[in-house]
Amino acid sequence: MRAAIFTIDTESYEAKKKSAAGEALKRMLEQNRLEVKAAGVLPRDQEVLSTVFRQLADSGSIELIITTGATGYLEQDCAPRAVKEVSEQLLPGIPEALRAYNLRYSKKAMLDCMAAGIRKHTLIVNLPESAKTAKEDMEYILSEVVQVVESINL
Repeated sequence: MRAAIFTIDTESYEAKKKSAAGEALKRMLEQNRLEVKAAGVLPRDQEVLSTVFRQLADSGSIELIITTGATGYLEQDCAPRAVKEVSEQLLPGIPEALRAYNLRYSKKAMLDCMAAGIRKHTLIVNLPESAKTAKEDMEYILSEVVQVVESINL
């Protein structure tokens, strides 16, 4: 399975800094035999995110796009809106399960606006900004993510 991981953070993008969350997710996915074909930092810009998601999904080169960050309720938290904009089908159960899972640690999880959806043969999932939380969340949903990707690519 070919994956892309993007941290959504304008300051890190402009400073060309790597992301701790992105690196943690990359290691975890590779340990689970997923091929990370692209990884990086993108600005908090819905148009940029939507364009990147469309290009990757429409090219057929990536089957899984994971984002970390920009999942809150503020105007600049545009990752969920970008997923909703480009998806042909939303999978609300994934973010619902993650919010429930994360509520065990913090009531602030109820303010998270993560989204998940399918475009063509690509699954797109938003995860929180924290490296620890993003990695734990991905571990929690990994088997279901693999199942979705495999089934939409039959």
